[in-house]
Amino acid sequence: MTPNGHPVSIVMIEDDEGHARLIERNIRRAGVNNEILPFRTGAEALNYLFGPDGSGQGNSGRCLLVLLDLNLPDMGGIEILRRLKANVHTRGCPVVVLTTTDDSHEIQRCYDLGANVYITKPVDYDGFANAVRQLGLFFAVMQVPASP
Repeated sequence: MTPNGHPVSIVMIEDDEGHARLIERNIRRAGVNNEILPFRTGAEALNYLFGPDGSGQGNSGRCLLVLLDLNLPDMGGIEILRRLKANVHTRGCPVVVLTTTDDSHEIQRCYDLGANVYITKPVDYDGFANAVRQLGLFFAVMQVPASP
């Protein structure tokens, strides 16, 4: 819940089904029981976030946190981030980039476009699980504004 009493929904944009299950399981292990909305493609996620009319107004008043993988089959996560931060109704949504890409230029580009957190996925299972559990602890205490 946020200070205004609205529940926070986590929009997870992750094409790897195994990673998506691991992320959800370890967020739950951290005690986070918020709704998690999984999307496997950028197009599906953007359709949800911007709604049928493409304005984003349909999610007005909701508290959304976006968990974004950069390497998606249909479009780059950078493009999704750019669109989210360019839209008046979604620009305030915190975006956490969780990806295998550790290129310093990509990291800087994400922050320049408005990403709030950038986390490189560890390649080993235990490291990845631990990183996501830590992320879940972060989610448990962070404040998320409602969309305008």
